[in-house]
Amino acid sequence: MTATRPIRFVHRGAIRSVSGLPPTTTVLQYLREQAHQCGTKEGCAEGDCGACTVVVGELSADGQAVALRNVNACIQFLPMLDGKALMTVEDLGSSRDLHPVQQALVSCHASQCGFCTPGFAMTLQALYERHQEDGTRPSRQQLADDLSGNLCRCTGYRPLLDAGEQMFDLPVRRIDRAPLVKALQTLAADEPLTYESPARDGRVQRVHAPQSIESLAALREALPQARLVAGATDVGLWVNKQHRDLGDVILLGRVAALREMANADGLLRIGAGVPLEDAWQALVAEVPELRELWLRFASPPVRHAGTLGGNIANGSPIGDGAPALMALDAVVVLRQGERQRRVPLASFYLDYMKNALASGEFLEALEVPLQQGLPPTATRRLRAYKISKRYDSDISALCAVFSVTVDQGRIQQARLAFGGMAAIVKRAAGAEAALIGQPWTEAAMAAAAQALSQDFQPLTDLRASADYRQRVAANLLRRFWLETRDDAPLAPQSVSVWRMGSPAASTPLTPTPSGAQP
Repeated sequence: MTATRPIRFVHRGAIRSVSGLPPTTTVLQYLREQAHQCGTKEGCAEGDCGACTVVVGELSADGQAVALRNVNACIQFLPMLDGKALMTVEDLGSSRDLHPVQQALVSCHASQCGFCTPGFAMTLQALYERHQEDGTRPSRQQLADDLSGNLCRCTGYRPLLDAGEQMFDLPVRRIDRAPLVKALQTLAADEPLTYESPARDGRVQRVHAPQSIESLAALREALPQARLVAGATDVGLWVNKQHRDLGDVILLGRVAALREMANADGLLRIGAGVPLEDAWQALVAEVPELRELWLRFASPPVRHAGTLGGNIANGSPIGDGAPALMALDAVVVLRQGERQRRVPLASFYLDYMKNALASGEFLEALEVPLQQGLPPTATRRLRAYKISKRYDSDISALCAVFSVTVDQGRIQQARLAFGGMAAIVKRAAGAEAALIGQPWTEAAMAAAAQALSQDFQPLTDLRASADYRQRVAANLLRRFWLETRDDAPLAPQSVSVWRMGSPAASTPLTPTPSGAQP
């Protein structure tokens, strides 16, 4: 245990030190109530609307560069900023000296009430910096994908997309990163953070931010009841919406080993602290069929803050990460002290929000076996489907990821993983058994679909009724067969309402899903 110290981060061109605030003070609360920087707005306070979007800068692994990403300030706890840089709409420009992002928003009339505008500006700023760094220019569809975490109630998205295009036509104005890197290097020399302060009820609450995997393992054994927090994209809502007391907290974001990825010997290893955006990018590089599920998994600000390990450890029955990894036969690597053990993800979940983690144990990594060693005649057919009321940035009513391996006309392996159909994400054992050894035919698919009624007895809730879930699960299995059957599989344009539009139609005002052509 190290001595306590203030939270230190870069803001408005200087290193700030903060102490005395409750550890669960959000970045948004700090900005508005302590720093008196009120450009950043509070809309939903749950990471959904994007009004509170800020840009966070973090030193690269080699300590020589800084990565900038947009995140939601409303569900980021202030201690999570330690060692990082915070940029808000006040950093862009003034009324007499507009930044290209701001000038484009003005010129395109991309603001009416203006409440959401600072969030849009910061998302566009992160996008602007990224493309200027890479020497690229985003397509209109890429702009729509990047803005999917920012909601506008009155302006409409067409002028906002126009502004996103026009800002690249203006004189280039980049962030001067050299002083930012220097300040972050200064912070990198700080001792690992241990922060304590009265919680909202007056009790002393402690936050620990270890930087090595060994320190984390020791802390976890010493404090088995402490709350592990990675991106706080779910835990932040426990505080904001449910007013829960987190007790002592162990932050995982500074543990370098948890943020490592490796792809070797047919195994993709993803550290538990790898951001969702990076983890999904690595998965999609190996399994392109997961691309749409990646783009529809929450929003970019949530994917930048949250982690795939956190999504899996949290164990929500409607989480979108587990069905994909379960269909790929992923294994979770658990650690307690110096001991490791590996558990198939399909066996990790025991009951609603209960998993196989022992006291003092934590999830260290995820291991995904890639397609290796199949006979030349074997093929894997995989598809991922998400059913939700809203296309972008919405919670699944049902998520399904299917994988079948066919060799010499017979199904040798079947993985049918569902979220939203039970108290946990799980595979459809009966439906899988109905497929093994059978040819990939309509009859085999129908038998598997029939077996789903024995595999699952879903609940009715606000997102969908039990009957709807059962029907959709069977329908998705049929769609999977139609898309992957040997005889005349459906082309992509046959299963997309966007691609079925009239060829003569103009570009729709509503952004098309990624990869689709209007």
